[in-house]
Amino acid sequence: MARTQGPRPRRVRLWRWRRNPLRRRSDLLEAWVLLATLVLALLLGAFCGLVAAGAVDGSLAERRERTRTVPAVVAQDAAHAPSTPVTENGDGGVWAKVRWTAPDGTRRTGRAEVEPGSRAGTAVTVWTDPSGRLVSAPPEGAEASFQIVMAGVTVAVAAGGSVLLGGWLVRARMRRRRLAQWETEWRQVEPTWRRRMTG
Repeated sequence: MARTQGPRPRRVRLWRWRRNPLRRRSDLLEAWVLLATLVLALLLGAFCGLVAAGAVDGSLAERRERTRTVPAVVAQDAAHAPSTPVTENGDGGVWAKVRWTAPDGTRRTGRAEVEPGSRAGTAVTVWTDPSGRLVSAPPEGAEASFQIVMAGVTVAVAAGGSVLLGGWLVRARMRRRRLAQWETEWRQVEPTWRRRMTG
């Protein structure tokens, strides 16, 4: 909205909230929709982000409780084993065959990440689930914090963005309705203006 006084029009802030003869009820309603959309986007985004972060934190804590470290030995030389392209801890290990004892006392073998160059018989530590199967190490420290924060931020942005999109759609519909009303009113006023111009 701009005032026409002076050589250059200037923007008037919060004009929809101020009383003036040009403000329509739809203008005030649109201002309330915008305010409600912003507040709801912030509140819902923060709430959903905190809930998501808490859920991820709880999931990681449960994962840490359900896994345990057990001693194992490298069953074959890891000198020529293929390196892992991406490791959870970023330590650049290699995959090698290892042997460990399950909780039921059975001897098991599988492939786990070990230090490069490890020779057969080298003692290593692996992570297993309650049934004794190999699992990856649960994230801890900075890695766990990063996953929690990223989950919270991602969900917060998605939830807030959904509210903003909904508000934008509502405002777009209100604008279309206002333009249609203006068109209807102009059709009623235009004949009167034409008679005045031709008279």
